[in-house]
Amino acid sequence: MKRVVLFLATNLAIVLVLSLSMRLLGVEPYLNANGLNLNALLLFAAVMGFGGAFISLAISKWMAKKSMAVRVIESPANHQEAWLLDTVQRYAKHSGIGMPEVGIFDSPDVNAFATGMNKNKALVAVSSGLLQQMTREEADAVIGHEIAHIANGDMVTLALIQGVVNTFVIFITRIIGHLVDKIIFRTEQGTGPAFFISMIIAELVLGVLASIIVMWFSRQREFRADAGGAQLAGRANMIAALERLNSLHPAPLPDRLAAFGIAGGGMQGIKRLFMTHPPLSERINALRAAARV
Repeated sequence: MKRVVLFLATNLAIVLVLSLSMRLLGVEPYLNANGLNLNALLLFAAVMGFGGAFISLAISKWMAKKSMAVRVIESPANHQEAWLLDTVQRYAKHSGIGMPEVGIFDSPDVNAFATGMNKNKALVAVSSGLLQQMTREEADAVIGHEIAHIANGDMVTLALIQGVVNTFVIFITRIIGHLVDKIIFRTEQGTGPAFFISMIIAELVLGVLASIIVMWFSRQREFRADAGGAQLAGRANMIAALERLNSLHPAPLPDRLAAFGIAGGGMQGIKRLFMTHPPLSERINALRAAARV
């Protein structure tokens, strides 16, 4: 199931590296040397959990540029690029944020994304397919949607949520490992194999449950960004843009960027819990319902 986002994938990699480093340096085993020190464990979990999340956020713009081969527009080469810069600048000023970097990535699919650690130094990138296949009004709405993500501080909020769930996963899994090792297997000195085995199993289970929380927030922020795009570019244009996406069925962005793009695929059953985006039909209905209020 290719729905893992850049933020989650990078965060997982960094947490694993930090965890391995702590183990090699002897910090983590120290926590279990003479019984479980909950205060030290919680501090350790918070450093690990938030450290991975915010390092991921800090390098997100750089990684997005590299992974998607984004060409940042320094000086517009044609009328289309001039329009793109002008639209982003106009919406950024209206939203009270600094002018983001603006880029284009080569893809026949219709998509766009925004990312960055600071709302005043973000990045907005659109695909070449979007510029070719959408009307000017529809593209306006997509840009408004991405600017709304930045203005809402969605990237930082996602980092905070990811940091919190990371912290609790690390904290709880090590408690579970300690209890299994000391109470069930009665290891008297140090930590035995039961600690590591039970900890790994608990991390897998709790990691999946934690990702459901993060994905839920990701879906909610799409509704807010749609509403923001409707305010900037007009509700009819935002609905038209989503309807165009729904008719085109664009391929999703790579896993690393899925949560940052405007398009998201639909899934049924339990898989819906792991969706980064609500189905386009639900987003369209939400905009129409808001217009009737």
